[in-house]
Amino acid sequence: MHILIIGAAGMVGRKLAERLAKNGQLDGKAVEKMTLVDVVTPAAPAEFKGESILETIDLSAPGEAERLISSRPDVIFHLAAIVSGEAELDFDKGYRINLDGTRYLFDAIRIAHGQDGYKPRVVFTSSIAVFGAPLPYPIPDEFHTTPLTSYGTQKAICELLLSDYSRRGFFDGIGIRLPTICIRPGKPNKAASGFFSNILREPLVGQEAVLPVSDDVRHWHASPRSAVGFLIHGATIDVEKVGPRRNLSMPGLSATVGEQIEALRRVAGEKAVKLIRREPDEMIMRMCAGWAPGFEAKRATALGFTAEKSFDEIIRAHIEDELGGKL
Repeated sequence: MHILIIGAAGMVGRKLAERLAKNGQLDGKAVEKMTLVDVVTPAAPAEFKGESILETIDLSAPGEAERLISSRPDVIFHLAAIVSGEAELDFDKGYRINLDGTRYLFDAIRIAHGQDGYKPRVVFTSSIAVFGAPLPYPIPDEFHTTPLTSYGTQKAICELLLSDYSRRGFFDGIGIRLPTICIRPGKPNKAASGFFSNILREPLVGQEAVLPVSDDVRHWHASPRSAVGFLIHGATIDVEKVGPRRNLSMPGLSATVGEQIEALRRVAGEKAVKLIRREPDEMIMRMCAGWAPGFEAKRATALGFTAEKSFDEIIRAHIEDELGGKL
């Protein structure tokens, strides 16, 4: 099997490649080749025994999507995007990367399908940002997508394209609406939702973190470990069971910022909590007022997708995966 990961230098892409390398197979078939691409050169997973191809590309540049598809990968994980805060600040860049690049990829597959019947599995990372206020709690699977950000709008358009191209038989697509991933390892990025990770990640290693919203803000979360599990399950699931509605809201954990902080207190103590500094940010507060507080996720759960049940689990997963199991 040949796997293509677009956005492989990002946190989730890197962890996905590492999991595939460790497993050595996908859906019972040996993974013999991985093509890993991003706007910066990805790293090859150390445990991978097959062929690794590492490329630096911009998917929205002319001809790049066609070049990637020319090797006919069996499964394509499309993770490449610019994040919510950056898409809001740079309108043109957001649409070029998040929408144009995705359509170029889908069209390259469509053209290849017409040439030789090529029909890969495409796993597209969407987002709960496709939903906008006013929102019920919990949000049912049948709730309409009415995004209130440019990022959410771009993802919603791509979801429609994914469903239509799948309906037409060009590829077998599945859209994974990721919860906010927490705790993200590494340094803060430009995502408006980054503070959900920052207020836990930095205090766990003795560093100060800024909290730009109030403690009563409620949101939907899953760990990086669960995110990788969603993608792999999406690559192997029987799409006949998914049906024509190819975009799924993933299971996760609904929690307030205050509940996050209490979990941090239970796991790491008062010393860690005291490193959180409250510094209100009006733009982020306006944005998060329209964010999803939580989902029923009945369809995804029935199809076998799973996530954490408590924030203590999420924090401990981060400690195990990123801190060597120790504080």
